[in-house]
Amino acid sequence: MDKKIFFKIHSWIGVKLSILFFIVCFSGTLATLSHEMDWLFNPAMRASPQKEYASRNLMVANFREAYPDARIQYWMRSEEHYLCDIIYKVEDGQQSYVFANPYTGKIQGESAITIQRYFRDLHYFLFIPFQVGNFLVLIFGFLLFISLVTALLFYKKWWRKLFELKTGKGPLVFFRSLHRLVGLWSVPFTLLFSITGIWYFIERANVGGIGSEINPKSPQLEITRSNQIIVSDQDLSYSIDYDKAISLAKKEIPGLDVGNIYIPQKQTDILGLVGKSDVPLVRQRANRVYIDLRSYEVVSSQKANEIGTAMWINDIADPLHFGYWGGLTTKIIWFILGLGISSLVLSGIWITMKRMAIKRKHNKPPIRAWQYINWVVYGIMLLFMYINLIDRYRASIEALCIISFGWVIFMALTYYIFVIRLKGAVNKAQA
Repeated sequence: MDKKIFFKIHSWIGVKLSILFFIVCFSGTLATLSHEMDWLFNPAMRASPQKEYASRNLMVANFREAYPDARIQYWMRSEEHYLCDIIYKVEDGQQSYVFANPYTGKIQGESAITIQRYFRDLHYFLFIPFQVGNFLVLIFGFLLFISLVTALLFYKKWWRKLFELKTGKGPLVFFRSLHRLVGLWSVPFTLLFSITGIWYFIERANVGGIGSEINPKSPQLEITRSNQIIVSDQDLSYSIDYDKAISLAKKEIPGLDVGNIYIPQKQTDILGLVGKSDVPLVRQRANRVYIDLRSYEVVSSQKANEIGTAMWINDIADPLHFGYWGGLTTKIIWFILGLGISSLVLSGIWITMKRMAIKRKHNKPPIRAWQYINWVVYGIMLLFMYINLIDRYRASIEALCIISFGWVIFMALTYYIFVIRLKGAVNKAQA
């Protein structure tokens, strides 16, 4: 196949889908350090690591004292030891996030939304509902892979140019050279991000039934009058002996460090505990213990060292995709490399648009329909983003203003780089 075709495919992906491509890449980059952003901007989420964790029962007692009319929906214990636990609180039908110090048991604050949650939602489904946004993002896993392969196919002897950066020949030559150099050094991680993105698509689309296989449903109980817990569903989360349940989970899986807890919301639900063991790389969900709260007996369990290949791949996908498998060090590395890949989208757009603008010097500019499609989808994304922030998260005026300011800066920079600066560069080249 002619190398010009590979170049056209590569350019088409980078330019025609430019805005969405950049948002997907950049939001994923920011998501890698979103926990640390929460630590930086929200003091209530900070914790000073100590040798021993506080009793979970103590934490629940403190939670109930602070929020007597609420119930616990989910309990997330971060793998970052400098962060508080996040307890999902539901009160009057509204969910919020409560920060509990895992070492002292103290309730330190509450928020309608966290930075981590915002960027994960943005990267996960662009706030667009009905799985449309989710699949829109996942398609970029394929596009990123195609973009990588086509670049390597049309770039002659690329393996000899790992240290080649052309300077002194004008901005177009420089940015083209820089684009190629950053692209070459990003190849392993671009491949990683695209493959894990394709895996997410396979899981979400349940291709070949693999989604059902790797995401088994938690067991359910058959409830009769004789075995029913004598508490209401509202008070169910407070009736649990969490310390006892954690002790049972550790006996079931030796060496288990219990992290997140799936809290029963109704009588037929099972208490689910997940966490890290001595099996490297996999996420918490690779280890699962389900406990019947009526007898405090283990109903079933899943051990990371016994799972099948498909489930193992699924449980390493997140740590590899977001870079948290090695703690803060790998997250910083992933963040820097993510910035590099995001910059490839921007530099690729700039190079292509400048080249096209110079060629159109004496011609009537064509109607760029794909540009409008990008902005239409971008507008839809913003619309649903505000709907989610206001209706679902009940975000504060301050949070809405900060988020809006960020997007205004993004649009202003986009206009400045790709309209003002590009026009100036073209006029200079034509002079």
